[in-house]
Amino acid sequence: MSYQISPTTNAKFMFNLKAENNQVILTSQVYEQKQSALDGIASVQVNGPDAKNFELKASISDEPYFVLKAQNGLIIGTSQMYSSAAAAEIGIASVQLNSPSKEIATVE
Repeated sequence: MSYQISPTTNAKFMFNLKAENNQVILTSQVYEQKQSALDGIASVQVNGPDAKNFELKASISDEPYFVLKAQNGLIIGTSQMYSSAAAAEIGIASVQLNSPSKEIATVE
């Protein structure tokens, strides 16, 4: 379980939260600066353990996914698409478990 910050193709930054099996369980927005991505990780660490900060949604093609929101209501992370709402709920539980991780790696 760790966070992985990586540069985007347009010299910006994003991060993923990975579970112990190395599967990506939450993806951030794109940030202008690396420090902003680190601030986003700090927000996930604070807000991720609390179930009330998650919102289950459905894509246009009706695939379930979830978002993690900060206390101000802004989305700080989005999940992958899942095959069922039950699978998305398992993903939420994984984020709740893994979000307090202090392990942060940078991919160059």
